[in-house]
Amino acid sequence: EVQLVESGGGLVQPGGSLRLSCAASGFSLSSSTMNWVRQPPGKGDEWVGTILGRSGIISYADSVKGRFTITRVYADNTLYLQMNNLKPEDTAVYFCVRGVRRGPGTQVSISS
Repeated sequence: EVQLVESGGGLVQPGGSLRLSCAASGFSLSSSTMNWVRQPPGKGDEWVGTILGRSGIISYADSVKGRFTITRVYADNTLYLQMNNLKPEDTAVYFCVRGVRRGPGTQVSISS
């Protein structure tokens, strides 16, 4: 069974950093295209970034480019989202997504 569980969210001040994790089971990250999306309060999904399955090519939304980094660790079958220089507009619930499957999400709040 495919399962995705995000963790690592929290409350940080503007300019701070967080690293989100997505623990995957039931499939291998090495051959799966994975997405990070976020849902700001009262809004719909906003694409954050994608890592392609076999090639590992990564793309980012313009709003996070240069600040966020997607990585994956095969040994742990875990996807990461390193977020630096966080801004209030980054406040959202963050999800890792494989196809139509997503985890429960993790809340990220940026406030002084």
